Amino acid sequence: MKLMKSLFAATAIVALAAGAAQGKQLVYCSEASPAHFDPGPLTGGNDFDATSHAIYNRLVEFVPGGTEVAPALAESWEISEDGLEITFKLRPGVKWHTTPYFTPTRDFNAEDVVFSFERQWKEDSVWYNYLEGMTWDYFQGMDMPKYLKEIVAVDDLTVKFVLTEPNAPMIANLAMDFASIVSKEYADKLEADGNLAAFSTQPVGTGPFMFVDYQLDTVIRYQAFADYWDGKQPIDDLVFAITTDPSVRAQRLLAGECDIMPYPAPADIAQLQNDPNLTVMEQEGLNIGYMSYNVTEPPFDNVNVRKALTMAIDKAAIIEAVYQGAGQDAKNLIPPTMWSYNDAIPADEYNPEEAKRLLEEAGVTDLTTDLWAMPVSRPYNPNAQRVAELIQSDWAAVGVNANIVSYEWTEYRERGKQEDRKGPFQIGWTGDNGDPDNFFATLFSCSAIGVSNYSMWCNDEFEALIQEAKTTSDQEKRAELYTKAQEIFKAEEPAMTLAHSRVFMPMKKTVLNYKMSPLGNHSFKGVDIQE
Repeated sequence: MKLMKSLFAATAIVALAAGAAQGKQLVYCSEASPAHFDPGPLTGGNDFDATSHAIYNRLVEFVPGGTEVAPALAESWEISEDGLEITFKLRPGVKWHTTPYFTPTRDFNAEDVVFSFERQWKEDSVWYNYLEGMTWDYFQGMDMPKYLKEIVAVDDLTVKFVLTEPNAPMIANLAMDFASIVSKEYADKLEADGNLAAFSTQPVGTGPFMFVDYQLDTVIRYQAFADYWDGKQPIDDLVFAITTDPSVRAQRLLAGECDIMPYPAPADIAQLQNDPNLTVMEQEGLNIGYMSYNVTEPPFDNVNVRKALTMAIDKAAIIEAVYQGAGQDAKNLIPPTMWSYNDAIPADEYNPEEAKRLLEEAGVTDLTTDLWAMPVSRPYNPNAQRVAELIQSDWAAVGVNANIVSYEWTEYRERGKQEDRKGPFQIGWTGDNGDPDNFFATLFSCSAIGVSNYSMWCNDEFEALIQEAKTTSDQEKRAELYTKAQEIFKAEEPAMTLAHSRVFMPMKKTVLNYKMSPLGNHSFKGVDIQE
């Protein structure tokens, strides 16, 4: 009955969206509601799908289906011999969206680029804290304030990034979602109107689709931008039908109520693959599912306690039960498909008796702790609640009592980054740019504490290695440094690395030209639908 009610509601949603549609429409059953529509401070994959991959562009962007960087709002760029200046030549004639709430008077230019980054950087900007409690997690967590000296608008179509030191991943970093370019003219209008908050609810971009409306937790509607610099899209209307339960998403796809969906439950994949009306794309994910120990909180500040708790977990049983053939044991933070992967690192050993001994030796008896479980399915962890239950059982066998806690997805992440958080925290990551720095520095650098370093772990030796790796463009040298960093990570155990997953993307056979991204985003640029 519950499923029937869900399907009835879903049908009503799509019918509502279809009523406003003109021409070709594609319905995407997305997995979660966006926090808002300003990509700069956002961190979730579902947030970026709804914002930066539909509404906005960046100076450079990843080639669809890969990690190669290509021109976008910048037609070209040059890097100085000393690596300290990157000069971008901007694309002329790029139009901003015209919406019921904003009519632009000029094309995209260098002022927009400078504003897009300085609002995340300059604390005296009125935009730095324009939303209550906001943080610029990516900009801060990736140490952009450390590496940026200044950004200069040389002329309307030339902008120069001046760095404090060479930074090998910088171009790839600028293709990431947080680096989306926003309109300074629109921001100035909202500032003059005293309505800054509208920047996050009524977006204006240069991207392939224009925002139409959002019904909270239900549906987002977009319209193809006729004046898009790279040409109008084949589909006219794009609909995000928000469907949090993966099994309900699958049923909606099977029933023809949506055209494409992400993150099917492993138990549903075979049925989807066997349906003659569907195509199920798949690829190895550039991802990691892990559980962070808060190393600042006793007894998790003791490395032997962390090792004991990891040793008490039967990872193989969890991967079999939860991933059901679509996951592999993660012995390192980065996946084995990524360059610099250290295959010499030994896999975690499941040894409850040794775990008991280590806990007793550390004086830890009758430990009670929270154990955090994500409320959403992700490719790197399709069922965190079930993972938590299995860990809870494994820990009980060594005398540890775990209380499973969870919150709504946005709140879950915000609570998890608090430095006084109690208990191990399930989270994960899909790489943003194909560079190991995007895992090591973004997730476990000292500057990422309070942002995306949920372990609150700051190790001087690890930090020195990953920072040195940024300053050279020699990939062999960088790989050596990251290889050593993986050894330190494993020795210190700030997190239990659980699994890397295979990613599946089911869709109707009428969906044309969709390309899976190894970076985990869902873009509908260039996608068509056969009528």
